[in-house]
Amino acid sequence: MTIAMLIPAAGVGSRMQADRPKQYLTLANQTVLEHTAAKLLTLPEARRLFLALSPNDPYFPTLPLAKDPRVCRVAGGAERADSVLAGLLAIDAEQFPWTLVHDAARPLVQLSDIRQLIEACLQSGTGGILASPVRDTMKRGSTQTQGPSLVAETVERRQLWHALTPQLFPTVLLRDALQRALAAGVAITDEASAMEWAGHPVQLIPGRADNLKITQPEDLALARFYLEQA
Repeated sequence: MTIAMLIPAAGVGSRMQADRPKQYLTLANQTVLEHTAAKLLTLPEARRLFLALSPNDPYFPTLPLAKDPRVCRVAGGAERADSVLAGLLAIDAEQFPWTLVHDAARPLVQLSDIRQLIEACLQSGTGGILASPVRDTMKRGSTQTQGPSLVAETVERRQLWHALTPQLFPTVLLRDALQRALAAGVAITDEASAMEWAGHPVQLIPGRADNLKITQPEDLALARFYLEQA
């Protein structure tokens, strides 16, 4: 089965407080995006990688990745969901009946986890996501807008999971779900949330908790540590 690989990477990553988007920060002599893309391109199913980038992105053309014939650049949107949809619209669903979407800022994902996700989804015919069971005690904060945040309640964690990526779904179903959800003004935080809203089942495939998303400055230091141990 040939699967389209899609990385939405049009964001600016303002929480990193850096001089460039987080996908272009350096880890072990390569950008975060290069580490992430290389991981996906290692898969035998990866005949084509679609990168949804900002139309004015000045960094990508300077990377060796830009010259890889397997890479197809598309214009991303204002939000992550817009970028994913742009990528899906560029994918030939007959050639690529499934699409695997992965965060640009998750360079540490293990190939064994991706392999497990692909095998589970293709065997069942149902899309799914990598996810990690919640281990910490979970608190819901109060809704007050002034003063310190207060605990409103403790949330039962036994059935709670951290949603990770990659997320793998049939291309046509995901494209349709995203189009309809965005048109309806639904807040879409990941591909699974669009599929859930559209009434499609989503499998939870256990993945490693060290598949961290680089969001804050301290995440970059932790990612460097993990890469040095690999």
